[in-house]
Amino acid sequence: MNMNTNSPVVSVEHLIVKYGEKTVLDGVNTSFAASEIRVILGGSGCGKTTLLRSIVGLIKPYSGRVKIFGRQLVDMESDADAEVLRKIGVLFQNGALLGSLTVAQNVALPLEMHTNLPPKVIDEIVRYKLAQVEMPHAYSLFPGELSGGMRKRAALARALALDPPLLFCDEPSAGLDPVTSAGLDSLLLRLRETLGITVVVVTHELLSIEAIADKILFLYKGKPLFDGPYAQARAIGEGPVADFFLRKETK
Repeated sequence: MNMNTNSPVVSVEHLIVKYGEKTVLDGVNTSFAASEIRVILGGSGCGKTTLLRSIVGLIKPYSGRVKIFGRQLVDMESDADAEVLRKIGVLFQNGALLGSLTVAQNVALPLEMHTNLPPKVIDEIVRYKLAQVEMPHAYSLFPGELSGGMRKRAALARALALDPPLLFCDEPSAGLDPVTSAGLDSLLLRLRETLGITVVVVTHELLSIEAIADKILFLYKGKPLFDGPYAQARAIGEGPVADFFLRKETK
């Protein structure tokens, strides 16, 4: 899919999402550029995960639209939308690995579902992806044999199986100790550096935000309260954005 490299990878326009009568996202406008790490943050219930799920097509908006690589997803079953979805990797909060399959089999799933590659080539790609996330030794292990951090890395290898230029991570540091979380942050930075991918991260972990964020989108009561460089967000002296960072620092 050809597009102007200056065009946003993701464009969100006047997005409204409701759960019944409750408005969760109220007119969100934002865009994510190529090769940036964008962090979506805000207080509990502000709509962070809802925005991520709306962008990848898991939630149908009440109104507004989302464009990914210049295309609005309309019919997930269509070939055109399927092509766009293959360009997206998603790391879910709990990893979402299938416990009955080995790590290698989990990583191979997207390749088996979306390509016609022969098994030998798929196996070579799986081994390469596990090496990318520094887990070649986990090839034959089952998810139940892995630590929390290793499960996240295995899930990341699966999310990267099709070489997507766009990666979404929902609370990647949730449940991890600080050292393991820092290692995952370093891995995301290295992947952005080596692959040039755009990474969108939903998190509330201050250390992770400091380590990886180029720009942040701060949601407050379903609306973007701040959308810009991380350093500018930290320079805000009062209000919900300042309160968020102050509360995190004093915990």
